[in-house]
Formats: sequence, structure tokens, C-alpha cells
Amino acid sequence: MAENETLECITEHERILQEIESTDTACVGPTLRSIYDDQPNAHKRFMEKLDARIRNHDREIEKMCNFHHQGFVDAITELLKVRADAEKLMGQVTDTNRRLQEAGREVTAQTEEVIRCRIQQRNMATTVEKLQLCIPVLEMYSKLKEQLESKRYYAALKTMEQLEKVYIPRVSQYRFCQIMAENLPRLREEIKEISMSDLKDFLESIRKHSDKVGETAMRQAQQHRTFNSAVAKQASMGHYTKPVYSLNGRTHTPNGQLMDDDTGDEEEADEEILTAQDLVDFSPVYRCLHIYTVLGDRETFENYYRKQRKKQARLVLQPQANMHETVEGYRKYFNQIVGFFVVEDHILHATRGLVTRAFTDELWNMALSKIIAVLRTHSSYCDDPDLVLELKNLIVIFADTLQGYGFPVNRLFDLLFEVRDQYNETLLKKWALVFREIFELDNYSPIPVDTEEEYKLVVSRFPFHDAEIEKQDFPKKLPMSQSVPQIYTQVKEFIYASLKFSESLHRSSTEIDDMLRKSTNLLLTRTLSSCLQNLIKKPHIGLTELVQIIINTTHLEQACRYLEEFITNITNVSPETVHTTRLYGLSTFKDARHAAEGEIYTKLNQKIDEFIQLADYEWGMAESDGRASGYLMDLINFLRSTFQVFTHLPNNNNDHASMSGKVAQTACMSACKHLSTSLMQMLLDTELKQISMGAIQQFNLDVIQCELFASSEPVPGFQGDTLQLAFIDLRQLLDLFMVWDWSTYLADYGQPTSKYLRVNPATALALLEKMKDTSKKNNIFSQFRKNDRDKQKLIETVVKQLRSLVNGMSS
Repeated sequence: MAENETLECITEHERILQEIESTDTACVGPTLRSIYDDQPNAHKRFMEKLDARIRNHDREIEKMCNFHHQGFVDAITELLKVRADAEKLMGQVTDTNRRLQEAGREVTAQTEEVIRCRIQQRNMATTVEKLQLCIPVLEMYSKLKEQLESKRYYAALKTMEQLEKVYIPRVSQYRFCQIMAENLPRLREEIKEISMSDLKDFLESIRKHSDKVGETAMRQAQQHRTFNSAVAKQASMGHYTKPVYSLNGRTHTPNGQLMDDDTGDEEEADEEILTAQDLVDFSPVYRCLHIYTVLGDRETFENYYRKQRKKQARLVLQPQANMHETVEGYRKYFNQIVGFFVVEDHILHATRGLVTRAFTDELWNMALSKIIAVLRTHSSYCDDPDLVLELKNLIVIFADTLQGYGFPVNRLFDLLFEVRDQYNETLLKKWALVFREIFELDNYSPIPVDTEEEYKLVVSRFPFHDAEIEKQDFPKKLPMSQSVPQIYTQVKEFIYASLKFSESLHRSSTEIDDMLRKSTNLLLTRTLSSCLQNLIKKPHIGLTELVQIIINTTHLEQACRYLEEFITNITNVSPETVHTTRLYGLSTFKDARHAAEGEIYTKLNQKIDEFIQLADYEWGMAESDGRASGYLMDLINFLRSTFQVFTHLPNNNNDHASMSGKVAQTACMSACKHLSTSLMQMLLDTELKQISMGAIQQFNLDVIQCELFASSEPVPGFQGDTLQLAFIDLRQLLDLFMVWDWSTYLADYGQPTSKYLRVNPATALALLEKMKDTSKKNNIFSQFRKNDRDKQKLIETVVKQLRSLVNGMSS
């Protein structure tokens, strides 16, 4: 076993040595460690083995050196021989090199010069090549500067775009190009600012020139409307010879054919038709739009433009405070609005998308609401019908102008109906002044006509026809006063004035006829009626004037049918049309006549009261004067002269005759009743304490005069003693006291056949007590008591019986 172990150990040491020989020195450590980790004292045996291997290698090295030593010696010997030849060759080479250097020094200098020239040539070629790349850039930049100086900003932006995309990228490595590239955004901003400044100047300019643009557009629309109206009138008359309108030197005939327009008026041919583009330079808008489009900021520009135009629209729509005072104020207001929207319409069609139809419609709707509100407010301040009519014409031209540009204007025509009402109100106020002036200047007496010409002149102004008056010789008098034909003429003038407003409203004849009739009805039923009522109530209008007013209203009432015919002739609308409005003048004049009649009755009574106040009875007189009182005779004379005036009331037909008779009879009966009542109240006045029999007799004489007046038929038409019955109460009362027929009165009291049926016991008692002996200082019955005490007792008995009758009536 020891032999086997020794053999294994040797084998292992051999392997380790082979591994050491074949392995890198850095990896020997693990191999050597395995020697020490193996059997004890194994490293000694390994060292022995290692020494043996080293000795073996030394012997091999020695053998190899001995084998090559002779060759090495020979080589050294040969090398020593060659060294001498080499030194000799070196000398020759050095000499040759010296001579070559000396010979090539000039060539070298020339060669260096050639190389330097070649380098310069190459640099020059490179420079030229680079300059050829840079020159277009510089030329484009110079062109950009020129464009900026000449304010060709759109072209400048195109040049910038070429510089950035084409030229600068080719030479971007140069510093000047970098500076250029850095300047381009700043130049763009400058262009934006300059173009925006130009746009602001344009907006300011267009705000100032809007009224001029609007004035031109409205004038053209008015000329076109006037021309079309003339053409329509000629066509309706069958004499249509001129074309409707002219376009590019050719005329369009009604059948749509074209013909050369060589025969037109020279003035019309020379007249230049101006448009918004002729009056306004729109280039700043186009330029700014293109610039912002190129810069990719079109939306910002559109928003700014629309925002500014909205602000300007609000400014344009603000009226002046005193706009309603003159037509020029309205005209300037409309011109500015029309100018604004004409410009917007041009921008709409000349640019693509800067403004849209929706935007202009929004602006127009906003403006339309504001315009209507402004016109409503300011027209309400206007009290001049001529100014309102001018306003209406301006609104029509304003609406026609904008309608020609495609804006809806129906609400404006609806507004005209409100303005028409305002116009009618101003007309009514104006005509109220006219009517009042006519009434104030009227003399309220029949119109005298001395010649046939004067008669025809009156008849031409007022439709008066009376066969009897026509048969009379000149001079003669017409029953109405001068105010009647004047009123009739002014009503026709009012109809003409009202008709003026209906022109150009695009309304049918039926609607115009209805408007005329309604406005005329307002004039008659409100204005004229009010003026008549105020006239009748004026204190200076006397009975004669009131009678003449009744005559005037009668003739005006008869003339109403001629006014209806007048309106029919204007509108060509038959009065038999279903919806035709009738004139209400008949009721107006009837009401005025009734008011005048009532005023006659009132003034008659007032006049009677004035005469009654002049009465100065001596109630304690012993006996009468034997004649009627002076105040009463004056009163009766006044009544006689007054009732003679009623003979002038119209009686040319049965209706008027009955009407005039009724008025006269009513007035006469009212006067007699009022006189009777006033006299009765005078007797029964509570402040009157005593009445003598003489005073009763004097009072009886006055009543007899009243009865004589009533029986003299001051007004024809009374049957029998109808008028005398107004004094029956007084007559029976006075008869009772004059005859002293108390037995009959008391016996027949309450009987229908009683002689003193109208004598009231209370009235008789009141008067009888005034005649009793109540004062010793003034006792009217003293002589009766002395002469006949029985009669005094009779009076006391009558008083008692009358009191019992009065008490019986009250119970």
C-alpha cells in the first residue's frame, strides 16, 4: 500500500507541474494551495520533484546553447565586417542628401508657393460658393425691407415665409442668418401692429363717413322709388314708354328684353352712381385680413373686427337728445345706420367669412329693436304733423334702402302704424287750433252774397243747394255763417293731410280708405265735437250765436255724405264694401245741436233771472200804479225780439221745419215756465214778510202782461192756449186773492172742476199770512177791522181751514 500511495503522489505532483507550466502565473495560487492541503510533508516531496524538473530544463537549455553557439559567433563576426561598409554608405548617403537638399531648396520654396496659392484658390472657391448661397438671402432680406418701407405688408409676409422655409435653412450656420431669423418674428409682430393700427384708423374713418354713405344709399333708393312710382303711374295711364331701370348701358323693358340705352337724358348718362366702395377705401380691411390669415391668426382678427363693429353699432344707434326737434336730426340718425349696414353688407360680400350672414342678421335684429324703441320715444315728443310726415317718409326710404340690401324691415312698416296714430293725433291737435280760430273769427251771421261770382265761390267751397234761395235775386243771404264752408274745407284738407301718410306704405286701397274714414271720424267726433261743445259753453256766445250754431251744424250734417263721396273718389273704394267704415259726423252735429239747444234754454232762463233781479216792488203799496212794471215790459220785449231770431232756423224741408219749430216752441215754453216759476218764488220768498192788496194788484198787472205775451203767439205752432198754461198757477192764485173767493175755493177744493184747481193750500196759506195784521206799524187790515170785524174773523177762519188742509195733505 505504501508503494501505491507513493505512486499516486508522484502522479499527482507530475500533474501539478504540468498545470503550473501550462497555466498563467496569476492562477498558480490554488494549485499550490492544493499541495499544502494534501498529505503532511507532501510539499517536501513536491519541492524535490520541482527541483528535479528545474535541473532537467537547465540541461536542455545548455544542450540548445551548445548547439547554436558556433552560428552566433559566425554571425557576430559577419556583422563586424558589415559595420565598416555601412559607415561608408552612410557617408555617401549623407553627402547625397546634402547635395539633394541644396538642389531642391528652390523647388521646395516654389512648391510651398504653389501650395499656398492652391489653398487660396480653394478658399476663394469656397467663399464664392458660400456667397452664392448667401446673396439670395441678403437680396430677399433687402426686398423685405423695401416692402416694409413701402407698406406692402402682405408681400413682406410672403417674403418672410420664403426666407424661413427656403433661404435661411441653406446658410443657417452663419451668424447674420441667425440674427435675421431672430428678427423675423419681431417684424411679424410689427406688421400685425401696423395693420391693426390701419384697421383702427379705418374703423374710425368709416364711423365718420357712415352718414355720407347712408345719405348716398338713401338718395339712390329714393330716386329709384320715385322713378318706379312715375313708371307705375305711366303704366296705369297706358302711356308707358320708358324702361324700368338701366344696367351697364342697356335698358330692361317690361317684357325682359334688352335694348341699347343710347337715348337717355344726358344728365342721367353723365351722373355717376356712387357705391360704398367709391366713398370708402376698404383696402385696410382686406390688407389686415390677408395679413392675419397669412400669420394664422385670422380668428383673432375676425373676433376683433366683429367686436369693434358691435361697439360702433351701439354708438350709431344712440340718438341725439334733441333729435325729435328737426327732420335733419332724424335724417342724420338714419343716414348713419344705413351707412353702417351698407358697409357691413359690402364686407359680407367682398370678404370670405370676415362677417357672416348670421352676424349681420344679429346686428340688424339688435339695431331694429333699438331703432323702434328710439322712434317710439322721440316721435311721442313731436307735436308738428309736418315733422311726423317727414319722419314717416324717412322711415319708408330707410326701410326701402335696407330692404334692397336684404335686411327684413316688416317691423318698421308695423311701426309706421304707430307713427300714423301719432301723426293723426298731431293732426287733430293742429286742426283743433284751426277750428277754434275759425269759430273765434266767425261773425255768426248768414253769409251775404252780392253777385253770382260770390255765390259760385261759396258753393264751390261748400256743397250748398237750396232751390228757393237760388231763385232769389242778388243780393241775398245764405243761411249758414262763414265758418261752415271754412270747416268743410278744413275737413277736406285734413283728409288730404291724412292721405299723405298713407302714401308709400304698400297698403291696399281698402286699407287706405278705412284709415282715412277712421281718422276723419276722430276729427268729427272728437276734435270738431269738442270745439263745438267748448264754443257753445263760452260766456260771450249769446242766443243769436247759438241759433246760428244750430243752423251751421244742420248744414254740416247735410254735408257729411259729400265727405264720404270725397273719400270714395280718392280711394276708389265703393261705400257698399262690406268693411267700409261709415262717417259718424251725423251724431257729432246732432249732439252739438242738442247742446246748443240746451244752452239756449239755459241762457234764456239766465237772462230772465237778470231781468227778475231788476224787479223793485213796493210790497206795502196801498194801490197799484195802473200799469205793468218797467222791468217786466223790458223782459217781454227782449223775449219777443229773441224769438224772432228763431225764424232764421232752417226750414227748407219738412224735417228741418219741424225741428226748428220744436226748438223755438221748447225755448218759448221753457222761458214762460221759468218766468212763471220765478214770479211765484218772488211772492213766496220767505224774506218777504208782508204784502199789501195794492202790491197784489200791481203783481196781477204784470202777470196779465205775461199772459198777453203768451197769447200773442211769439212762436208759431202752439195749439190753443198751451203757452198761457205756463202761467195758470199764478193766474188762479191771483184771482183767488183779487176776487177774495175763499168760499168757492174751500167748497170746491179737491174737485176736478174746481175753479182754483192749481192753487195749492200751502201756497195760498203762505201768501195769506203775509197779508194778515202782524204789526201795528204796518197793518194792512186796519180799515177792515174798523169797518167790518166780520171779515177779519173770516180771514182767521180761512187761515184755520187752510192749515187744516195743509196738515191733511202732509199726513
